[in-house]
Amino acid sequence: MEARVGVVVEGSQKALNSTTHGSSSVVDCSATRKLLQQSHSQLGTVSQLLAGGVAGAVSKTCTAPLARLTILFQVQGMHADVSALNKLSIWHEASRIVNEEGFRAFWKGNLVTVVHRLPYSSVNFYSYEQYKKFLQSIPALNSNGENVKKDVCVHFVAGGLSGLTAASATYPLDLVRTRLAAQRNAMYYRGIWHTLETIRREEGFPGLYKGLRATLLGVGPSIAISFTVYETLRAYWQSKRPNDSTAMVSLTCGSLSGAASSTATFPLDLVRRRMQMEGAGGRACVYTSGILSAFKHIFKTEGLCGLYRGILPEYYKVVPGVGIAFMTYELLKKLLSSNDC
Repeated sequence: MEARVGVVVEGSQKALNSTTHGSSSVVDCSATRKLLQQSHSQLGTVSQLLAGGVAGAVSKTCTAPLARLTILFQVQGMHADVSALNKLSIWHEASRIVNEEGFRAFWKGNLVTVVHRLPYSSVNFYSYEQYKKFLQSIPALNSNGENVKKDVCVHFVAGGLSGLTAASATYPLDLVRTRLAAQRNAMYYRGIWHTLETIRREEGFPGLYKGLRATLLGVGPSIAISFTVYETLRAYWQSKRPNDSTAMVSLTCGSLSGAASSTATFPLDLVRRRMQMEGAGGRACVYTSGILSAFKHIFKTEGLCGLYRGILPEYYKVVPGVGIAFMTYELLKKLLSSNDC
C-alpha cells in the first residue's frame, strides 16, 4: 500500500517554482521549499495514521460477534471437559450468548477492541509504509517493480516488522480485550481501567504482558503473510485488469490474504489467547512452562483439532474483516490525498 499522500509534495514544489520571482534569493527559495516539504510530510504521516486507525476500528466493529465467538472457542479447553467441547458448534454457542447474555453481548469488549485497534492499526499501517520505504532504499532490494522475488521479500520483511512494532506498543490493551471478551455471565472484570488495575494488583505488572512472546511469534509471520499475499495479489490483478474498482480489488485481495495468514498462524494465536487467560479471575494457572509446554499440553489433552479450535468463526471473521480493513484504508488514503491537494 503505497503512501499516495506523499505526491502532494511534488505538486507543491512545482507550484512554488512557477510563482517565485527572480528577485527572490536562492536561500529564501530553498528554505521555503524545505518548510513546505516538512509540512506536507507531516500531513502525510497524519493521514496514514488516521486511515490505518479508522480502517482497523471499522473492520473490528463489523466483525465483533465472530471475533468474540473465536475467543470463546479458543479458551474453552483450559477449564472444561474435552468430550463436552466436541459437542459445541458455532450455532450452539451463538444461541447461548443470545439466551443467557442478550444480543448486545456479541459486542462485549468491543469498546476496548476499538481503543486497541485505533493505535494498533495506525502503528501497523504506518510502520509498514516506513519499513517498506526503508527496505526499498537499499539498492540490493530495490527492483522498481521489475523483480517479483525482491518485492515479495520487501513486503514480507516490512509486514513482519510492522506487526511486531504494533503488537509491542499496544499489548496490554490486547490482553484486556481478551479478558473482557472471554467473560460469560460472571463479570469479574468491569471495563478497561478496572481490568488493567485488577491484573496489575493480582498478577503484578508482568501480568499485563502475559502471552507477549506467543503474540510476537505469531503476529510477525501473520502480518508478514497478510501483507505479502495482499500486495502480490493486488499487483497481479492490476497488471491484468487495471480498470477494475480499487475498492473491489482491495476487498478481494485483503480477504484472501487474511485467510492465508490465519490458516498458517492460528495455533500460535490460540496459544497466546490461552496464555493471556492464565490466572484470570483468580483461577489456577494451566500452562506453567512456556509456549512449547502449552503446545504439548493442548496436543496431548485435545489432539490436533484442539490447536485449531475456533478456526471456523475465525475464517468467517477474518475474510470480511481483513478485506474491509484494506478497502477502508485504501479509500481513506485516496480521499485524504485528494483533500490535501
